[in-house]
Amino acid sequence: MKLKIGASILAADFANLSSQIRRIEAAGVDCFHIDIMDGHFVPNITIGPAVLSNIRSITRLPLDVHLMIERPLDWVNRFIDAGADMITLHTETVSHAQCLRCARRLKSRGIRFGISLNPDTPLARIQGLLNTVDFVLVMSVYPGFGGQRFISGVLPKIKALRKVYKGDIAVDGGINASTAKRVVRAGANILDCGTYIFGSPCPKKVIRQLRDL
Repeated sequence: MKLKIGASILAADFANLSSQIRRIEAAGVDCFHIDIMDGHFVPNITIGPAVLSNIRSITRLPLDVHLMIERPLDWVNRFIDAGADMITLHTETVSHAQCLRCARRLKSRGIRFGISLNPDTPLARIQGLLNTVDFVLVMSVYPGFGGQRFISGVLPKIKALRKVYKGDIAVDGGINASTAKRVVRAGANILDCGTYIFGSPCPKKVIRQLRDL
């Protein structure tokens, strides 16, 4: 499968967000990964639909909106209206029945739907949803803050998922040249990177190195 690179906005300099986004887009990423946090599901607060709408006005790249929030279904439509191309829900915050209903709603609007699971959430939690989702996001850190260290214990989970799932598998958290090799070997094909891309003096070189994997 084609390797895709997502740049996580969480690591951007928000005082210079417009120029940061344009710089990283020019460097060759495939999409922007946007973490939405509410201070309840995770111990941090980030952005809402208004800021997403501003980001949408800056770039034509797909916007992957990752809802790390306690009541995601209350917000899905608002983020779609603000410009989301992809919506990712956490399996820890929604039931299977809610996921199925959300998947139908998103498909009718042409939005790609993903399900995410935390490092300590077993793969069995999402196995009944694999025929419904467009992609799976495996967290390789505990969500809430950028710049965390990669949790290698998720590698067997990625391998097991790839054995039963032919769609896109994304990994988010602590991705750099070293950890990227490991998750790609395990079966992932989407790398969501924050600090490694935004913190690099030459993001184009970093992205090229990741693609060489």
